[in-house]
Amino acid sequence: MSIRPSVQRFIEYLRIKTVQPTPDYSTCTKFLQRQAQELGLNFQAKEYVAGKPVVILSWPGTSPELPSIILNSHTDVVPVFEEFWDYPPFEATRVATDAQGTDFKIYARGSQDMKIVGHGYLEAIRRLKVEERRQLQRTVHAVFVPDEEIGGHDGMQQFVESPEFAALNAGLALDEGMANPDKPLRVFYGERAPCWVKFIARGNTGHGSQFIEGTAAEKLVPIIDHLMQFRQTQFQIYKTPHDDGSQRTLGEVTTANLTLLKSGVQQNVVPESATAGFDIRMTPAVDYAGFKRDLEALAEKHGAETEFV
Repeated sequence: MSIRPSVQRFIEYLRIKTVQPTPDYSTCTKFLQRQAQELGLNFQAKEYVAGKPVVILSWPGTSPELPSIILNSHTDVVPVFEEFWDYPPFEATRVATDAQGTDFKIYARGSQDMKIVGHGYLEAIRRLKVEERRQLQRTVHAVFVPDEEIGGHDGMQQFVESPEFAALNAGLALDEGMANPDKPLRVFYGERAPCWVKFIARGNTGHGSQFIEGTAAEKLVPIIDHLMQFRQTQFQIYKTPHDDGSQRTLGEVTTANLTLLKSGVQQNVVPESATAGFDIRMTPAVDYAGFKRDLEALAEKHGAETEFV
């Protein structure tokens, strides 16, 4: 069975290895430029940090003075552990899900987070602009940003402070969300705020055969325990249905995951320092500044330092 051109374009996008920490943004930008040419869209690529382009594909509207629509997605993907994959993560393997071979899944890093979204934007524009020859009143900008998976400091953060962003005259922006396996699309109007924090503890060192007091680990462990207990409390809230029986969503709770542990040089030496990193996503109902102050107070209580990433 032949592959639809829209699916073939998606496969090509997935095969570009924009994987952190060394994403191939150059090949990705060339791919997006080719899409712009095919669709008759205005194209610009701006590097606020060398080698990290923000790409904008624009479809001018009949009333360009009106606030525009931004369709945003990121081009980078998180690292992979290939030994746990059934298929090579950058081959975009297409696998039939039924005996007749009428439905398929594509296995690739970025197939959901979030190249499918950026690709979907372009295919929607293709259908409206090229196939149906429609003209919209408002200008539409498909924006592709780098480095979202590592905080977006060299991508979106630089972009929103630039004159190029101001010139877009944005009225509405759609960004990353949950996967939609069926035709109805779910749109979320609230976003949990990421809080990536490292706790760094320093203490006395010595030989591993001794009782060394005031070690880095002694300072760090109660901090980890505190946040893991907080995680469990939030998880219990998440698992408890509403009074009407409906399930809670992730947007209603604050998630916290221990994602980084670093310490030591060898087995029999008590390390001078230890670091624990947490990925925390705060519900919109939480006071962001107050929560960060609480984390700083937690670190100070146990003799550690904080570093917000």
